[in-house]
Amino acid sequence: MARVLVTGAGSGLGFGAARELAEHGHTVVGHVRSVDRAGALREALGDDGIILSAELSDEEQVRALAGDVADAGGVDAVIHNAGVIDGPALLPVNVVAPYLLTALVPAERYVFLSSGMHRGGRATLDGLDWAGRTRTASYSDSKLIVTALAAALPRFRAGVFSNAVDPGWVPTRMGGRNAPDDLELGHRTQVWLAEGEDPETRTSAYWHHQRQQRPHPAVADLAFQDAVVAALRAHTGTSL
Repeated sequence: MARVLVTGAGSGLGFGAARELAEHGHTVVGHVRSVDRAGALREALGDDGIILSAELSDEEQVRALAGDVADAGGVDAVIHNAGVIDGPALLPVNVVAPYLLTALVPAERYVFLSSGMHRGGRATLDGLDWAGRTRTASYSDSKLIVTALAAALPRFRAGVFSNAVDPGWVPTRMGGRNAPDDLELGHRTQVWLAEGEDPETRTSAYWHHQRQQRPHPAVADLAFQDAVVAALRAHTGTSL
């Protein structure tokens, strides 16, 4: 059985992934913004589950979260599920936090939550405020960047599997109650990749509903990948 860190596990896709992993017998380390609102997650994870809190827009709290994961015994896989759809925290939460947690939490398998909207992102890093003091990127931009980060990771970390997942437009707090896609299918690919039991998952790719798809061309551009990693390394002072 695996040990899996799921960020943003308190609701939506993250809650669904954490619950399904626990149902499959895995130990889940569920991240939430506040433990005061984690009652449903605590019940879903059972006695073996671990709940940790951190504000992912705060880099020091992200670093503390990585330390808490290590103190809890580490993990085999990380699902970078947490995200925001708007505001100045787009880059800190959607990109910087996954980068830092990847750098600081050793694992064999990393799953990054992307979006079909990444195809509308701009393949440029000019003028971006990684600290989130001002809003300098769109949601699509943030998802293009984190998808390129996922593609770059195996080049910097030998022996890991790094996948990005488009969950579809699902009825979560972010997606809205009228979103047309299936919520259960939305988190199933993340669970499947994090478990790593199917030989088909032992790869690094871009997925939608357990099928590989072709992402934005910039995702496979090694120069863009390198620029993303270099910018995040410079901003955080932390190397992959």
